[in-house]
Amino acid sequence: MLVEVYSDIACPWCYVGKRRFEKALAEFAGADAIEVVYRPYQLDPTTPEQAAPLSAHLAAKFGADALPAMHARLNEVGMGEGISFDFDKALSANTFTGHRLLWHALDAYGRDTQAALKDRLLKAYFSEGANVGDHAQLVDAAVDAGMDRDRTAAFLASDAGVEETRREIDEARQIGVTAVPTFVFAGKWAVQGAQETETFARVLAQVTEQVAAEAPAADEAAKPGEAGEAGDDCADGACAV
Repeated sequence: MLVEVYSDIACPWCYVGKRRFEKALAEFAGADAIEVVYRPYQLDPTTPEQAAPLSAHLAAKFGADALPAMHARLNEVGMGEGISFDFDKALSANTFTGHRLLWHALDAYGRDTQAALKDRLLKAYFSEGANVGDHAQLVDAAVDAGMDRDRTAAFLASDAGVEETRREIDEARQIGVTAVPTFVFAGKWAVQGAQETETFARVLAQVTEQVAAEAPAADEAAKPGEAGEAGDDCADGACAV
């Protein structure tokens, strides 16, 4: 069964959701039959290419008064998932090129390498203050994920993957993805947000059973865009446009 995870490198809940889903999958008896791929989504495609302090970007979007509580909540949740958020160090940068690199990782190296690169980019963005729009830093992240340095640099210097990445971002909106992370199971059922590990475990069992029976989805599953509500911010569990 294919699980497509729509997420953005600039979404902290996508980092949390990835960790929780991976925990659930590691304990799932049918894990060998699950194929996980990461699809691109940009919360703010207008973010400048030039990196700038993330705190200033968030303050302009949500208001400076909202940031302490938002960051405190994410720090608390992150600690529980082995994630060390550093919002004071983090840099805001356009994530399109990072998504294009993730497309290349899947196309040229496979799902495991793409997952490793996704984790590396999230850590770089939220824990290390890296510029995920900078080609040199993206190459370093790719090498850490097991990709070839020269091949990666050549890819980033070309226009390869640009059209494909744009098409996948457009497709996400066309199927109704409005907040991330969104997990789409077998192209039919979606779960939105960084659910608890136990919830992901139940979903994996339920959807696997549904796929095996070729029956309609249970009430707990929904079409993309219908699995819960999210405000116009990084509320608990999901980041919305």
